[in-house]
Amino acid sequence: MLQRIAATILGAVRGTGSLIGATLGTAFGMNVIASDQYIAIVLPGRMFRAEYQRRGLHPKNLSRSLEDAGTLTSVLVPWNTCGAFMAQTLGVATFAYAPYAFFNLVNPLVALVYGMTGFTIEKLPPTEEIPAGATPSTAQ
Repeated sequence: MLQRIAATILGAVRGTGSLIGATLGTAFGMNVIASDQYIAIVLPGRMFRAEYQRRGLHPKNLSRSLEDAGTLTSVLVPWNTCGAFMAQTLGVATFAYAPYAFFNLVNPLVALVYGMTGFTIEKLPPTEEIPAGATPSTAQ
């Protein structure tokens, strides 16, 4: 079922920016639906890992996108474990402190801009061709 969901989301992805946007949106959506930060990081990470690799994008791009939306937005969702903990600890409702959480609100948008412009997006190094019949250790 997860593959089907990922395939539907990836059907709308055209470039690096939209892939990062899909990652950000899925991580935030999982925060809202699953109510747990860890699921919001792990599930989209597994969904999109192969696509990042297929497009030649370094795994740190996926990791950063998951952190930008999965971790940072979790405290903004009142029924998420992080949002509930913060609200209870601070004694302030989540929606009351949300407008002051500039970093949490702005960082996913900055990540999307970086994805659209290609700024700080690292590619995987090109792999060397291994001759047919050779093993990676003997192909040097």
